[in-house]
Amino acid sequence: MTEFEMVVGLECHVQLATASKLFCSCSTGSFGAEPNANVCPVCTGQPGTLPVLNRKAVELGFKAALALGCTLRDVSIFARKNYFYPDLPKGYQISQYELPFSDHGRLDIPGPPAKTIGIHRIHLEEDAGKLLHLAGSRALDHSLADYNRAGTPLIEIVSEPDLRTSEEASQYLTTLKAILQYVGVSSCDMEKGELRCDANVSVRRHGEDTLGTRAEIKNLNSFKNVRDALEHEFGRQVALIKEGGRVVQETRLWDAGRGATFAMRSKEEAHDYRYFPEPDLVPLRADPDLIERLKAETPELPLMRRARLVSQYGLSDDAAGVLTAERALADYYESAVAVCGPKAAKAAANWLGTELLGRLHADKKTIVDSPVPPGHLGELAALIEEGTLSSRLAKEVFAKMWETRVSPKELVETQGMTQVSDESQVAQWVEAAMADNPQSVADLRAGKEQAIGRIVGGVMKRSGGKANPAVVQKLIRERL
Repeated sequence: MTEFEMVVGLECHVQLATASKLFCSCSTGSFGAEPNANVCPVCTGQPGTLPVLNRKAVELGFKAALALGCTLRDVSIFARKNYFYPDLPKGYQISQYELPFSDHGRLDIPGPPAKTIGIHRIHLEEDAGKLLHLAGSRALDHSLADYNRAGTPLIEIVSEPDLRTSEEASQYLTTLKAILQYVGVSSCDMEKGELRCDANVSVRRHGEDTLGTRAEIKNLNSFKNVRDALEHEFGRQVALIKEGGRVVQETRLWDAGRGATFAMRSKEEAHDYRYFPEPDLVPLRADPDLIERLKAETPELPLMRRARLVSQYGLSDDAAGVLTAERALADYYESAVAVCGPKAAKAAANWLGTELLGRLHADKKTIVDSPVPPGHLGELAALIEEGTLSSRLAKEVFAKMWETRVSPKELVETQGMTQVSDESQVAQWVEAAMADNPQSVADLRAGKEQAIGRIVGGVMKRSGGKANPAVVQKLIRERL
């Protein structure tokens, strides 16, 4: 398929982190709630009701736009997007059309290779409800409507068609999710529907500038589904063109079980929705003082923080990428470094990225649930860096820290777990280990360097893992 290239633009629907819906006071905590428990006359579209705009939702939308380098319009307009579907109780969705609140932004993805993806626009809108077609695992011969999500505040982030591979699309979504979480716009929990993606996919021959006919794949709810759906759709369109057919503009759905997309309906154009300004909402104006306050509240963003950790603490780019993937994780790490100091920053990163995250993942916990506070991890890194603990002893101390929540310094003091570097004491263990391993001594004298490991192992066994490995090796070589 090297004759053709994939062209992708993504439309991401992001649930804003508000307590109430976009135009009423109903709770947004609908995930797992009883059907139709969080509804009122406004969000179910009862006659005579009027929408009242949620100020917090507006502020979060503005924060997202600023973090993505968008231009904020002085004035934006809400519009009615008219279509008829059972999960849309009003018969229209309040969204924005000709005058969204922001546009012309950018998102830098790390690659390789690094690339800038244009953000075409971001606009505010309300979510629809949800149709249920199953009762447990049993298929129904009818649909059930749950309006709990109806009116939930969303921003729709529309990218330019700048993505060329499924991997770039995955990088874009990963970076976008991290940015939105960093600035507190959304939790972006895809399992709860807080981040959903529609992908517009077309193909063209390499070297062509004209865009091909696109198909839209709706409601992709995981990064894996995005990658798999894009790869399948790319292959489907290329095969169609090579067979002499033509791609039609349509909306398709992804069936993860079959690993294929299938046609849902012909693709609507804007005029099919009969957009017109929402008569019950005044124009939205961006107050300059509010914008300045939101700019001041914007934290250091993931890519900038990643680059700083590399330059400030000498971390590898991969290690810094892992630590900055989530704001809570990066905050935890820098709190640990504040205790252990820059000299032990690499040790702190290693123990956080391996031992701590490994245990958290095994227990299906996140960093905010860690039984080891950042200060304790910093103490452990410092004890390792200064030579008080060997790697083996540090593992034992860490296991006890996890179980007891006691600080490593206290564990070392109360349980005598300090590494032994006193040469007179270590020498006794070395001599005994060499006496126990005459063949290893002979092999080492003959130039077989790997034999020293067996002698060191004997010393560690005798010392209970407390002997300083560097001192052990020094004394072994001196005795040869």
